[in-house]
Amino acid sequence: MDLVKDYAYPFPINVISEMLGVPQEDRPQIHVWSEAIAKGLGFGKQDPEVAQHLRSFAEYTAQLVANKRVEPSDDLISQLIVIEEEGDRLNEDELISMITLLIFAGHETTSNLIATGSYLLLTHPEQLEQLKQDLNLVPSAVEELLRYNGPATSSGPRYATQDTELDGQRIKKGDVVIPLLKSANRDELQFNQPEELDLERKIKRHLAFGHGIHMCLGAPLARVEGDVAFTTLLSRLPGLQLRVPPEEIHWHYSLLSEGLASLPVKF
Repeated sequence: MDLVKDYAYPFPINVISEMLGVPQEDRPQIHVWSEAIAKGLGFGKQDPEVAQHLRSFAEYTAQLVANKRVEPSDDLISQLIVIEEEGDRLNEDELISMITLLIFAGHETTSNLIATGSYLLLTHPEQLEQLKQDLNLVPSAVEELLRYNGPATSSGPRYATQDTELDGQRIKKGDVVIPLLKSANRDELQFNQPEELDLERKIKRHLAFGHGIHMCLGAPLARVEGDVAFTTLLSRLPGLQLRVPPEEIHWHYSLLSEGLASLPVKF
């Protein structure tokens, strides 16, 4: 199978759709919108096709919220509507924006975590065998996979509030600075042998989900999804292995993220 298309990609979007209360019959279209918008924005495209997908999704979300107002159920959208109606919490635009964020931000990134993490395990056979022998290591392994090669390459831009110097580089007040999360997660002052994948590594903190007020809203959900995805995969397919040499695996890159275009495996 192609582990990206058949497992890593549908897993997170199905989870978040279930949590939000997206009807089963609408989920294939959500998949289409999410993939098109994530790839378009990820590569910096501001073309009419991406804009049309965004408009279509916004219209769908507005209608979904309207339906939930009439017939609420036990899902996150219905709960967000209740919060909105209590006043001074979320207005209509904020509500739709929040739902959009939950779907798009939690899809591509978590898919990349599952796919890239699987690739790393399959190309580190000793680590993979250790994990298969003790699946209780999966939560620790997820943190190490996030540190070693997490889905997000960089965070959003920051602006210097004063003149400063960083490792010999002069930064003037107002300059744009783009923090590279993957570089920070390989900091030899924070991690012993940072270039090595060690599933038993004791990690106090990494920056795969950001930091402080910019910490990823979906981090707890992504961790649970990673735990379930890897535990299930290794439990049910213990003979999993790559179907092609590693050098034939294709990646796609952008300033914000990187991920596997496909991951052919056999079992």
